[in-house]
Amino acid sequence: MKLKGKTAIVTGGARGIGKAIASRLARDGASVGILDIHEELANKTAEEIKMLGVKAMALRCDVTQYENVKEAVAQVHKAFGSIDILINNAGTDDSRNFVDTDEALWDKLLNVNYRSFLIASHVCIPYMIEQKSGNIVSLGSDAGRIGNPGEVLYCGTKAAIMASSKALARELARFGIRVNAVSPGPVQTDLWEQLHPGEKGQKVTEALSKVIPMRRIGTPEDVADVVAFFVSDDSRYLTGQVLSIDGGLTMIG
Repeated sequence: MKLKGKTAIVTGGARGIGKAIASRLARDGASVGILDIHEELANKTAEEIKMLGVKAMALRCDVTQYENVKEAVAQVHKAFGSIDILINNAGTDDSRNFVDTDEALWDKLLNVNYRSFLIASHVCIPYMIEQKSGNIVSLGSDAGRIGNPGEVLYCGTKAAIMASSKALARELARFGIRVNAVSPGPVQTDLWEQLHPGEKGQKVTEALSKVIPMRRIGTPEDVADVVAFFVSDDSRYLTGQVLSIDGGLTMIG
């Protein structure tokens, strides 16, 4: 139980990668606060986590709204006594050519992906500074490292998260706070299915699997296990890092 006595907040933790991360941190002993706009799914995930013998709470939270996040984090702190780990996982995508996008879509991806990262970090960091310890791990993407056609907005927001994580790591090291990012490649989630539906999507998945050296796309658990390493003492001398989790697809140094 490497994280026993620690409290973790996971944004977008109701399903997909966020749920896998919340569950893995719980198995490592952490109490978990799930901040998600999908209240029913968040409650279900929290109940599943409690069955592991740790504390968990789900809070309906629009992570693009500062006051909403501030109130939710305060509730988690009051219930569990500390804010030790922040996982900035909330995110979305909408694949289309850039010339076919509009300002409404720009705002949506900037808000859900990048603004939520800024808000949750800004709210949680003061708790960590007061404790003189903390861990922040944010979800970037290999798309933000190499660029993908049809994902100009998504790539930009994920690149921003990864760059900002490095800057935060430099600012916060003196307070005993480590900041890192993980950079998943293709991962089999509901969002993946949404972006690549039906028979055509299955063909995309199969074709992509053939060019990945490990011959499969990722699972949420593949990402969760790396996140668990980053927030544990096993990575105590790591900060400001971005690690790809993609089966060898990009091999970015």
